[in-house]
Amino acid sequence: MGHIYLLGTVVFTVYGQLILKWRIVQYGQLPDELVGKLSLLFNALLDPYILSGIFSAFIASMFWMAAMTKYDVSYAYPFITAGPTMVTVFMAILVLGESITIYKTLGLVLIVSGVAVLGLSK
Repeated sequence: MGHIYLLGTVVFTVYGQLILKWRIVQYGQLPDELVGKLSLLFNALLDPYILSGIFSAFIASMFWMAAMTKYDVSYAYPFITAGPTMVTVFMAILVLGESITIYKTLGLVLIVSGVAVLGLSK
């Protein structure tokens, strides 16, 4: 059951981050003046997709707390960093149209390799 908690953390974290990125760019760049910043952020907080991303982060935190009852941080944390890293990069490429580079590919290989080695420590 513990790995379900880790998976839930990854799924809800990735969803929230991708939704926030997808929607916040619709509002343009953050203005320099304070009033403009507050206005943009307030308007963004009224966006139902952004609210779902924020709620998703809350749900991910609930899954993380459950995972912490099952695993040491040194075991669990690499999974919740590698999972979102891989999924976010792939989704950013597929959904958001970002480019894939040799450096992104090499970085993913190194991250996954590191998590695999740490996974052997349990």
